Amino acid sequence: MLKQKYVDEYIALYREGKIKFNEEREQLIEYLERDVLSRGDLYFDDEMIEDCIKFGEKWYFPLQPFQKFLIAFVFLFFKDTDRVFYRKFLWMMGRGGGKNGLITVLCHFLISQLHGIREYNISVIANSEEQAKTSVEEAANTIKQHEKLKEHFKQTATQVLAKKTNSIFKFRTSNGNTKDGLRDGAVVFDEIHYFETNKDVRVHISGLGKKKNPREFYIGTDGYVREGFLDKFKDKAKKVLKGEARPNSVFPFICKLNDENEVDEPDNWELANPMFSKPRNEYAQGLFDTVMEEYEDLADDPSNREEFMTKRMNLPLTDLERSVAKWEEIAGTNQPLPNLEGRECIGCIDFAQIRDFAAVGLVFKHDGKVPFITHSFTRKEFVDKYYGYSMREVETTQKFAPIKEWESKGLLTVLNEEMINLEHIVNWFVTARMKYSIKKVIGDNYRMEMLKPMLEAVGFEVEVIRRPEAIHGLLAPRVEMYFSKGMFVWGDNPLMRWYTNNVLVTIKKDGNKVYGKKEQIRRKTDGFQALICGLYRIEELTEISISDSLDMLEALNF
Repeated sequence: MLKQKYVDEYIALYREGKIKFNEEREQLIEYLERDVLSRGDLYFDDEMIEDCIKFGEKWYFPLQPFQKFLIAFVFLFFKDTDRVFYRKFLWMMGRGGGKNGLITVLCHFLISQLHGIREYNISVIANSEEQAKTSVEEAANTIKQHEKLKEHFKQTATQVLAKKTNSIFKFRTSNGNTKDGLRDGAVVFDEIHYFETNKDVRVHISGLGKKKNPREFYIGTDGYVREGFLDKFKDKAKKVLKGEARPNSVFPFICKLNDENEVDEPDNWELANPMFSKPRNEYAQGLFDTVMEEYEDLADDPSNREEFMTKRMNLPLTDLERSVAKWEEIAGTNQPLPNLEGRECIGCIDFAQIRDFAAVGLVFKHDGKVPFITHSFTRKEFVDKYYGYSMREVETTQKFAPIKEWESKGLLTVLNEEMINLEHIVNWFVTARMKYSIKKVIGDNYRMEMLKPMLEAVGFEVEVIRRPEAIHGLLAPRVEMYFSKGMFVWGDNPLMRWYTNNVLVTIKKDGNKVYGKKEQIRRKTDGFQALICGLYRIEELTEISISDSLDMLEALNF
């Protein structure tokens, strides 16, 4: 078994019950012992590890056991090539856990002559300049305070230069106009929950590999963006921990509560923030006291619980007084659609304006489930303006919805028209009628004035909901039940999951729920609102298909 002083010490602290681990860190130790430390082709560069730790403790602050543990794996190498074993590192923990401080120490060391690689440039990337410059400013301020460091480093307002290696440590925002620049040796992505897709990440790491031992650091606390870059990265990390992916795909250090109920026992908070493990230093105790005050304030202002759980405990929660369902329940709709050919269904329509989005769908009942087939139409001008649809990939910054990806999956059609031609909607139902038995088409009063005669002209029965908000309260218990029991079946439809996650639930004075939008322009809900129209008449459906009916007729003995 591969041995390393600080790795062994950290694992021993856990095994001896001196510190607590959440499930992901327990899995991390199992994975390391199974897939990494048991290998004979690797080595820790103990001299480099000691130099980095001494550098950090001399010029910055005393390092905690978990920080030394993390540093050790930055300097794990293949024996035959001296290449780094890990290129990607994922560090996630509650706010205040020391991620940025450790990154400052590590980056400052990596550009120095102690690391010894010339022009090993490092960029810190974040969504805002304020966040991006945190570590660079910390390093610059440290240099200003020590004459000895000034002999080896030169600092400006935007970067730190190591004189002997000619390596630069600088910050950049994730803005698409600032991507050209350094041939980096390492890149740090800070507050990674802000990244919607991996497009921006790919641009910033495109220069890696031109210097020896490239590294990528992804640090932050979880956030509210679902199915974005971070969720996919966490899925990759879970596969590594389970032994289902290449062992060195990523080094995953994830600290979080295992369960929401653990928050009520402060001794559990170290599951999310390793700084809170005892004994606590002065910084950790001050932070713990601050978090305790925030926790106690929740008794008077429970509306902050979602923020507290997400940022302090690294466990995103869904406020069910504001959202339709927990994210896990929305994600649970990703079940394969059954063969529904010939089966009865309710057609449904929703569009807020014919100048942005329109959604159509078919609601079924099948084998105790509620399948939903849906398609959307949108105008090119609108998605260009709000989602950067026509922008070249390298120009795209952080966009709100991957329209091109959804278009390629056949989930929506982008129309280059002044307004969405209603014939597209009619034709969709006419085509669907060739395969499914559509009992009627339903929409609300505000949208159906023009569509109703067009649909009736081609033989559809049309029902108009006069007061759409009135059915929301009526259907809310059913919607909640369908989600909680995993009855909704949408196939792999990220567009529909996006629609649903954008819904804002408000409770009226009479206690009834109304489904609105969390943000009026970009966070569309059309697909979900169409589903609600279809659910209004779902009880009119049977689960018998046309072929089943014909078989029964043939079996009758007249």
